[in-house]
Order: sequence, then structure tokens, then C-alpha cells
Amino acid sequence: MWQRSACVGLLALALGYLCLLGPELPHSALRHLSASLLGGLRRARSLEGRMVAAWQAAIVRPARGWARVAVGVNACVDVVLSGVKLLEVLGLEPGDGKNHMVLNSRQDLREAFTHFMEKGAAAERFFSDAESFHHIAQTASEYPGAQLYVGGNAALIGQKLATDPDLKILLCGPVGPKLHELLHDNVVVPPESMQERDEFHLILEYQAGEEWGQVRAPNANRFIFSHDLSNGALNMLEVFVSSLNDFQPDLVVLSGLHMMEGQSKEMRQRRLMEAVVSISDIPTDIPIHLELASMTDQDFMSNIIHQQVFPLVNSIGLNEQELLFLTQSASGPHASLTSWSGVPDVGVVSDILFWILKEHGKTAERASDLTRIHFHTLAYHILVTVDGYWGNQVAAVAAGARAAGTQACATETIDTSKVFLKAPLEFVTSQTEAPSKISLNPDEPVVHWHREGISFHFTPVLVCKDPVRTVGLGDAISAEGLLYSEVHPQ
Repeated sequence: MWQRSACVGLLALALGYLCLLGPELPHSALRHLSASLLGGLRRARSLEGRMVAAWQAAIVRPARGWARVAVGVNACVDVVLSGVKLLEVLGLEPGDGKNHMVLNSRQDLREAFTHFMEKGAAAERFFSDAESFHHIAQTASEYPGAQLYVGGNAALIGQKLATDPDLKILLCGPVGPKLHELLHDNVVVPPESMQERDEFHLILEYQAGEEWGQVRAPNANRFIFSHDLSNGALNMLEVFVSSLNDFQPDLVVLSGLHMMEGQSKEMRQRRLMEAVVSISDIPTDIPIHLELASMTDQDFMSNIIHQQVFPLVNSIGLNEQELLFLTQSASGPHASLTSWSGVPDVGVVSDILFWILKEHGKTAERASDLTRIHFHTLAYHILVTVDGYWGNQVAAVAAGARAAGTQACATETIDTSKVFLKAPLEFVTSQTEAPSKISLNPDEPVVHWHREGISFHFTPVLVCKDPVRTVGLGDAISAEGLLYSEVHPQ
């Protein structure tokens, strides 16, 4: 670091000396030398600093922003604490990991947490035993250092959007007294959405390099579990849709479909069809964003894709685990890939995103409203749109990446000493078609390419070295991306 500072100082002194000698030097020589020295000053800045400066210039408000946003339908109180410490307090010993679709016991919890900690991957599971969960939740909430926050994708997106003073937010979900106390003053909750008891979700965090037994986490992440019946049955969906008439939103944000995985297959199927009917009642001139979350049942995901949910929404937000699960569930491109190895390959990701919009997005022949996908992973984001429907997407993807760097480090602005660049500096845009090879320029960090009427906007993320809190990061990213997006009237 001191070498770079010394270099900058020497370059600045040299430039000042040139200015003093200016009258005795030919104008062309002075111009050439000044340009060379200024270029050296720019190169002396860190890659991270150059990216932040470029983002700041690119992040501009859309010409037509949102004024009123309605968000629903999953909401809860998150209890956030160290996963390893909670399992130790519960008397659980380290051991082998194993993935469980549903947690039926403490042993299942230990094995599933170990499995995902070893991968460094986020996951969310339903805990079936109500009595056992209640005891674990009480232990967690009373643990020294445990923190209570607004939780649930919808509530988190609403809370993030509410920090913008120009926005009015409607939140519909199972809102108990503690959650209502935690919500931003800018969030309106319909009386029909209030309930006597809060739904609690336990967020077990782990840090990069943290060890438990033989397991060492490759990066920071979290494991979420709950026994959440209100959100699991989407109890507030009809209340949410009926509230839209009075609120008159410019944008609807919907999340919580993943919570139904804890229901029986018959109940889940029936409720999904009822959800489709309710979503269909939302006026077609109001854009709908669907935020996906961790799921394990491929049949259920396939139903969400094919049974009219995707065609009813205009925009989708998802991460790398959800993207891979989606293509596996619907036999899409790269469906044979069982898991990501390190940073997800940009070409593979873009192939899947392209396929989603080509197979399930809006075309002249298909009755679908889907025209936008915001993909986020730890190292980079890609915003994909069908041409002609969305604007200001350079600003939107840059704003989402900036939100990732600030929220993870809990800073107002990106502190370049606390983040690092993890994205590939070179990548190809496809692994199935004739690809373009792209080299990343930190001074122009948002890269744009086209593929058959679909636009891709890519930007790296500056990853927090020591993240303070990872939960809700994807929701904050999607919220910020939506805040800077502009929908074109059709």
C-alpha cells in the first residue's frame, strides 16, 4: 500500500514541476507528458477505487421512478446468531454433513447445517417439529449476542425501499407486535395483516474460514430454518391483493412462494393454483417482481415455472443456487451440473438466463409478461432484459452491486480497504453458442452484450472481507436494482 502512495506522490510532484516549466516546453510535449502522468495517477488507484468511482458516475435516477410500491407476502422476525455457537449450546457435536429437504430433528439440523457450511452455500429449510423448534428458537433469541431484525424476503425488500423518502411502501404479511415495532415509519401495514404472535426465523451465520470439527467454511454465508405456518400457507396473499385497490401501487413485489415447501404436496398444489388466481387479479398495467428463494422440491419449482406463475410476473430476482435449481427442475441448459465450483461461470449463467427469457419470457407469440431477470451471486451480478421494456439498467445493476458492498460491510459507502474484487477479469458470454470474450475494465465496470433481442448487463461485486451480516443481502440487492429500474410504457 505504501508503495502505491509514494508513487502517487511522486507523480503529483512531477506534474507540478512540469507546470512550472510549462513556458519553456513546447505545448505538444507538455500536453503529452501531462497526459502520461495523469494516466499514471489513474493506474495508481486501486481496482476497487476505480470501480467505485465508475459506479458513482453510472448510478443515476430513472426519468420515471416509482412513488408507491406494494410488497408481500412473507414477513417474520429474524433471530441472527452464530450457527456453530447455537449448535454447541444445544449440545450437538460436529460430524458429517447431509442435506435434508425437511428438518425433523436436531440431528437433521446439525447435518444440514454442516452440509451447507462445508459448501459455503446459503440454504433455507422447514423444521417440522413445532415443540422442538419453539425450544430452539427460545434458546437462540436468549443467546448473548443474538440480534433480532425484520425478516422475510417481502418485509426485507419493503424495509430497504422504505429508506427512500420519496417512496411509500405497503407491506402485507403476517406482522406480529415485534415485527411491527421494527418496521420503518415509511411502511404501511393494513390492519388485516396484523396478528397476535410473530413468526420467528433462525439465521445461523458462519464466517469465511470458520471451522467446526473437520469442516471449514470457504466463505461467509448463512443457514435459515423455521416452523412458519402463516408464511408457509401464504395466508396473507388474498389480503395483499385486495389491499392494492386502495393503495394504487406503481410496482408490486411478491415473494414467499418457497415457504409453501413445508406443506403437503396436495395442499401446496391447491394453494399454488389459488395464488395464480390471486396474482391474475392484479391489474396488468402494474409491473410485478417475483423474488425467488432457496427451494428443494423440483416438482414444486417446475409447477411455479410452468403453471402460469412466471408468465404472470414482469421481473424475477434470484441467486446462483436458485438459478441452478431452476434449470435442473425444468431440464434447461447445463441441467446436468450438480453444483457450482467456486465462482459460477459467467457463460453458463448467461446461457440459463437467456433460456429462461427465450422459453418463458415475453415474445410476439407467447402470452407472457416476463421481461427482466436480476441475477446476483457473491462475485458479480447480471441484469437481463427483453429489449424495449426496461430502461436505466446500467444504473440498476451498478446500484445492486454497490448495495452488496455496503450492506455486507455495514458501511454507508463502499470502503475500498474492506472489500476485494473476486469476479473474473476475463470471461466468455456463453458456453453453448459462439461466445464473445470480455476483458473487464475497472473504469467501465458495467459490461453490456446482446443475444437475439435480449440485453445482458454485467458488473462485478466488491466482496466484503469481513462481512457483518449476510442475511437479507439478496433482498437488498433486488430492492436497489428495482429502485433504479424504469419500465417503458407499452
